[in-house]
Amino acid sequence: MVACIVLILGEMLMAEVDEFATDTGNPEIIASGLQFTEGPVWHQDGYLLFSDIPADIIYKWTPDGKLEKFRSPSGNSNGLAFDSKMSLIACEHGNRRVSRIEPDGSIAILADKYQGKMLNSPNDVVVKSDGSIYFTDPPYGVQPEKRELDFQGVYRIAPDGSLKLLADDFDRPNGLVFSPDEKILYVADTARKHVRAFDVQLDGSIANSRMFCDLSAEKVHGPDGMKVDRNGNLYVTSGVTWIFDSNGKHLGDIVTPEAPANCAFGGIDGRTLFITARTSVYSINLKIPR
Repeated sequence: MVACIVLILGEMLMAEVDEFATDTGNPEIIASGLQFTEGPVWHQDGYLLFSDIPADIIYKWTPDGKLEKFRSPSGNSNGLAFDSKMSLIACEHGNRRVSRIEPDGSIAILADKYQGKMLNSPNDVVVKSDGSIYFTDPPYGVQPEKRELDFQGVYRIAPDGSLKLLADDFDRPNGLVFSPDEKILYVADTARKHVRAFDVQLDGSIANSRMFCDLSAEKVHGPDGMKVDRNGNLYVTSGVTWIFDSNGKHLGDIVTPEAPANCAFGGIDGRTLFITARTSVYSINLKIPR
């Protein structure tokens, strides 16, 4: 089944479309009939994992079109990422924790409390090359009366397992991603409809908070998941998938039939962008790889 997906480039010349997509009019729906898809991540062995949050399942999709359950129950997993050993790091939205799923299937809890209080509902996660894990913790998956923290944080799990709060001034922290050189951390604030940028310090902390891009033109959706390509362009899912260069200039949008929640680069050559969008997962081939 083919979905309609287009690039809207404002004042950009149509020739510039070729910087991004190789098949702008012919992307695929690779999975459908799901409940709410999130957290796509590509495994180096050649398959895609993604979460279906309400279904409490992590799915595995292979390029031959096969879709199967990878983990069920998943703790209502949301964001997913692999560490350097290809263990799966999961934000368990329902279990209010960040976990690591080893290749043998065993599970380790990496973070579920901050200063003795339960986390809200970890949402999205990214792993730095030094092994540290950064994640966001909005309250989407917890009832107000069950919350133990009165803020929504951005956290870092150090390689030694210690948990540090990096920022607590977000309304709804959501997607996050590093620049290619890992010197900048981008964090979306869904409620405030913008993405902030931070300088990553030598000790792993973040500093110099600043507005990177404003998505207030979105009347319904705020920024959600994000990824960067090797040129430093930022792909931000919202009502559409916005594309910004490293200076925050809006380059264009990828529009899918359903509002996207997250995205990930993958495929054999790293040039396929997989987009989780409500009940479906879409793919589009790009010229710039991850």
